[in-house]
Amino acid sequence: MMKLNISVKSITIRLKINLSYVRIIPREAKMRLSSTQKSYLAGFLDGDGSIYVRLKPNDTYKYGFQVSPYIIFFQSSKEQKNFERLCSLIGFGYMRKRKDGIMEFTIGRKEDIRKFLSMVKPYVVLKRRQVSLMEEILKFKDTVKNKNDFEKLMELIDSFREINYSKKRIKRSLTP
Repeated sequence: MMKLNISVKSITIRLKINLSYVRIIPREAKMRLSSTQKSYLAGFLDGDGSIYVRLKPNDTYKYGFQVSPYIIFFQSSKEQKNFERLCSLIGFGYMRKRKDGIMEFTIGRKEDIRKFLSMVKPYVVLKRRQVSLMEEILKFKDTVKNKNDFEKLMELIDSFREINYSKKRIKRSLTP
């Protein structure tokens, strides 16, 4: 517990801050992983992970859709401490506990996804095609300049249909 005193003219504010909830870890320090750790993360991604890009309808975006890439790891909350320790190796992303007792660790920022994929790509076995497709989509997304380009991006995103299983997938298209 840290005590912090702040004085502004004649007003004094005393705050008690519990630092057990705060992680002060430089991002880059967490990325220095051994090849064993990288291969373990890759194996975890292969077995209990998901790589996909979601097109979310959103009228505030130029072409009517938000492009949302994700890498997500899943684990039973019974193994929460081990799961947290494993995910803390990555150094970015966030964790949540679902109502059904499953823990999810999500990497959703484009640059974080790129960093993570470059780190584990040599060790991924089962999701090699998804890794390559995600890299291709992220690269192509940066080059979209018109509606035609965006339609090509949508086709690339939809190609996850061929390699990922989904019960609820909806094929999206731009309306004229």
